Amino acid sequence: MNSLEQLVVSAQADFIAAADAAALENAKAKYLGKTGQITELMKALGKLDPDARKAQGALINAVKVQIEDALTARRDALADAQMQERLNGEVIDVSLPGRGRATGGIHPVMRSWERIEEIFRSIGFDVADGPEIENDWTNFTALNSPENHPARSMQDTFYVDGSDSQGKPLLLRTHTSPMQVRYARTHTPPIKVIAPGRTYRVDSDATHSPMFHQVEGLWIAEDISFADLKGVYLNFVKAFFETDDLQVRFRPSYFPFTEPSAEIDIAFGSGPLKGRWLEVSGAGQVHPTVVRNFGLDPEKFIGFAFGSGIERLTMLRYGISDLRLFYEGDLRFLKQFN
Repeated sequence: MNSLEQLVVSAQADFIAAADAAALENAKAKYLGKTGQITELMKALGKLDPDARKAQGALINAVKVQIEDALTARRDALADAQMQERLNGEVIDVSLPGRGRATGGIHPVMRSWERIEEIFRSIGFDVADGPEIENDWTNFTALNSPENHPARSMQDTFYVDGSDSQGKPLLLRTHTSPMQVRYARTHTPPIKVIAPGRTYRVDSDATHSPMFHQVEGLWIAEDISFADLKGVYLNFVKAFFETDDLQVRFRPSYFPFTEPSAEIDIAFGSGPLKGRWLEVSGAGQVHPTVVRNFGLDPEKFIGFAFGSGIERLTMLRYGISDLRLFYEGDLRFLKQFN
């Protein structure tokens, strides 16, 4: 066996011995690389006379082809083995029972949200939605809380990077009341709308969460009174709690965006909460300054606004004592409502 034949046999043996692609590439370099044995033989042809160079070159090329064929065969064999190993590892036992997808459910707060929308739509209210990142004017100033107003200290605010056109910092809305301004400035009276949504304040305990949900209600026209507010809200809570056996009362209070203002309490006539007055909302006649910021004439238009916590209503509806249970993700708790 001459040296060229021995080279083919040696290359074939080295390729077969390569256990993986990396080892095979190393073996290839030994024969076909820039400093490989075939490359060195090709370089040495320049020392031969033309006839000898032609004959020897043909022999070397033939050997090179054999080595390349052996290399390709080993590459294919390694790829096939790798694929087979992967198929064996990913084999599916079709005799096993299928994995069923569990049925989801609606979160109790979202269930209340949907119920509130349904009730107010049934009495002619629109439903509005708006941004959760607000500017200072819409969240505070337009609602009669200018920069130096003490009412701002009633709301611990999350501020975010960025500023509005006036250079004031942007913030996570502290209530859904900004939607009063946004909606009223793009619609003509009569204005009859609710705005449910997420709100944010720096607060956390058994009855408060840094993120919570509110529903804001607004009715503006030429002849809307507190009697309308009482009728609307009484109708709402009776429908929400599915009982006619409850009462509503108004307690004088203070909010910068309404005047006069009141807290709304309800009392059930039966059940575990019988006879207890429970606060469920703040409300009042929309302040003339706020009406003016709506772009309306406060001498002509009047109306009421209210804001209720959706978690609070949900807690009363289902008898839940700790608001934090809504957001702990405990399926044992959440499955009770589906």
